[in-house]
Amino acid sequence: MDMADQNTSTAFWVREPGAGELREVSLREPGVGEVRVRALYSGISRGTETLVYRGAVPATQHEVMRCPFQEGDFPGPVKYGYMSVGVVEAGVGPEATALEGRTVFCLHPHQDRYVVPAASVVPLPEGLPPGRAVLAANMETAVNGVWDGAPGLGDRVVVVGAGVVGLLTAWLTRRIPGVELTVVDPNSARERPADALGLTLASAVPADMNADLVFHASGNPAGLADALSAAGQDATVVELSWFGSQTVPLPLGGPFHPRRTTLRSSQVGRIPPDRAPRWDHRRRMALALGLLQDPALDALITGESSFGDLPALMERLAASGEDTLCHRIRYP
Repeated sequence: MDMADQNTSTAFWVREPGAGELREVSLREPGVGEVRVRALYSGISRGTETLVYRGAVPATQHEVMRCPFQEGDFPGPVKYGYMSVGVVEAGVGPEATALEGRTVFCLHPHQDRYVVPAASVVPLPEGLPPGRAVLAANMETAVNGVWDGAPGLGDRVVVVGAGVVGLLTAWLTRRIPGVELTVVDPNSARERPADALGLTLASAVPADMNADLVFHASGNPAGLADALSAAGQDATVVELSWFGSQTVPLPLGGPFHPRRTTLRSSQVGRIPPDRAPRWDHRRRMALALGLLQDPALDALITGESSFGDLPALMERLAASGEDTLCHRIRYP
């Protein structure tokens, strides 16, 4: 690698809503306490990233929705993303040099090489394949959602929406003894990954579900209406979807008030209050990575493309990516 290559890298930018490009960007040398990472894989968080790509982040949420190493501003030009796995090439300082040669996860946009604080990367646990580790951010979201919903022994739980976060939420909840779990998604293409995770998929919410807890993760307003219909008396519906600038109509008549239904948001940017005194984001990410050891989770990665194909790929996913779960990007 010559000196010019060491001083530059390539990153994916949304130039303007509906148009992305690869840009050569400057790459500085690591300072004390920093590492330089060479990317192996990144993952596309289809729901959020296609909203960003389409320019659908509402102005009121521009600051809230910034990712850790974002550059630029919504609606564009903006460098956005948060699912990167790579190898630490170099570090400066004791903490950073100890990471040299380690494979790590970082909440970084799609970029082939980057410099970040050593504290911002989390080493992969032994035995976790780097290609599967791109699911870490989705697993972290699912962990936070399960914490917010707090399913208990023997609960009747419904998950509406069998995307990556919905399937991971169901997979985690299924591990609780006695839980009666129903996963709902009308898209028959989701049957195969659900089956790989040991989950049974229903095409619609069964009548008289009377659930103790419902998770909604479909990203579709109709799915949230289904989630409300599944809730039993004094039950909670946890909203895991993010709708961007879309207005969502809800059926808050009918049984909503008589059942005293609680509709609760879950947002991965915040640790739930009952855990915040003891947990931080790094501890939660380490948990998420540790939970990815099961090879069955590879079923959630439904495609892979080279980094050079990313601009065209994002255009396709934004137009018609309903059958895509996690799409993985491979770096040279």
